[in-house]
Amino acid sequence: MKQFMSFVLLIILCAPLLLSATACAPSKGGGSTEHTAHLAEMSELPPTMQTASKTVSDAYRFAIANPEATQNVPCFCGCGPLGHANNYDCYVRAVSNDGKIIFDEHALGCVICIDITQDVMRMTDEGRAPPQIRQTIINTYTHYGPSNQP
Repeated sequence: MKQFMSFVLLIILCAPLLLSATACAPSKGGGSTEHTAHLAEMSELPPTMQTASKTVSDAYRFAIANPEATQNVPCFCGCGPLGHANNYDCYVRAVSNDGKIIFDEHALGCVICIDITQDVMRMTDEGRAPPQIRQTIINTYTHYGPSNQP
């Protein structure tokens, strides 16, 4: 029993370290949920995004189909030094004058980026207003790291 309690205490003490160490670890795509929000066609994604888990590819598809939704919210994975100004930038590096999307591969390996987008998708499905979505994201993710928005 004493060993069991020591094990439980070790888990409790190490959990915050494990969470912060895996903040931008590759997403396993475990908690995927079907969404009613508009998603871009899979064919609009490059092969690397098409072959990612459903959770990741859906996040990319949502970001390019709903840029205003992901531009509305900050990211908290520490991607500000990469030049990212919002969650959308974790997916899209640029859009050319002819409308061609230049993708950013950052979100392929960042659980926080994907989780933020999944939450935005869920709240969009629920009919929440953009200011409420933004505030919920800030309240939920601010403890993971600095915001990439002032």
